[in-house]
Amino acid sequence: RFDKIKAEAGVQNDVDLNVDQLKLLCAEYKKVFEEHNQQFPSDPQEQQRDCVKAVFGSWFSPRAIKYREINSIKNLIGTAANVQMMVFGNMGPTSGTGVAFSRNPSTGVNKLYGEYLINAQGEDVVAGIRTPEPITRMAEVLPEAYKKFVENIDKLEKHFKDMQDVEFTVENGKLWMLQCRSGKRTGPAAIRIAIDLHHDGICPKDEAILRVEPNHVKQLLHPNFTPEALASKEYQEGVFAKGLAGGPGAAVGKLVFSTKKAEELKEKGESVVLVRVNTSPEDVGGMWAAAGILTSKGGKTSHAAVVARGWGKPCVCGASALDVYEADEVMEVKATGERFKA
Repeated sequence: RFDKIKAEAGVQNDVDLNVDQLKLLCAEYKKVFEEHNQQFPSDPQEQQRDCVKAVFGSWFSPRAIKYREINSIKNLIGTAANVQMMVFGNMGPTSGTGVAFSRNPSTGVNKLYGEYLINAQGEDVVAGIRTPEPITRMAEVLPEAYKKFVENIDKLEKHFKDMQDVEFTVENGKLWMLQCRSGKRTGPAAIRIAIDLHHDGICPKDEAILRVEPNHVKQLLHPNFTPEALASKEYQEGVFAKGLAGGPGAAVGKLVFSTKKAEELKEKGESVVLVRVNTSPEDVGGMWAAAGILTSKGGKTSHAAVVARGWGKPCVCGASALDVYEADEVMEVKATGERFKA
């Protein structure tokens, strides 16, 4: 419904819709409730209760169960809901939102790594709806907020003694830190980060070693293109689209456009590449089954990139030279019109 309204308005970004078009969008969303014989609640307390119920209910959703199976998460009684006041990154040119890592999660280099969007909400970055800007450019647009953010992320890393994954919002020039956690990383990055944390005096040696998981070591054996192969004429002439490096390694497989298909072919022993406009938590089963992941939208901190990196799966995000038609199971190269079918 949202995409239809944007298409009719002739805009690509959510923020380009005017007031009347947004009112139309709200009316369309209310129709979703009516289609299920319900009315959208106007009472804020009722809205909040429904949101909390949705969080608790999500624990038993198929995607959540699948995620716990994949990551061997057992013996937990449930989840928790955190209720807090909102801040808004879509208040204009002095507002924005972003996600950043205190170190590069792909290589382990001790350099701030992340992305941000001006005049946007956090979901726009994480869900890959819009392709964001590198976090370093924020220093030019919102210098005071960027300076404070760098100070904060340095304090967080030293406090938790690990590389941090941080989400933030800037509302009318003021920085708000939303959450932090230990960041997912590739195998090579995990080893480098552990060594550097110890050498920098942030983490004792025994703790640093525990930051490297068995799966991280396994990732070091994953196939990669050699520098010679990347420089070869055959490779250069064969490239029809480029994107952002979301996850490490190289992958070959049949194109699939749905989680269900990816899981079905995986069961038959076939290698597949999952192609989506952008991924969401509902896709974790297909992402796990796929040898590689390709999205036409999203950046290095999108859902596809973060999950793929944590699992050590090859992933290319934001390949904007491609149009992906998931329902038709077709991928098209914009420049040439060449089409690839499942």
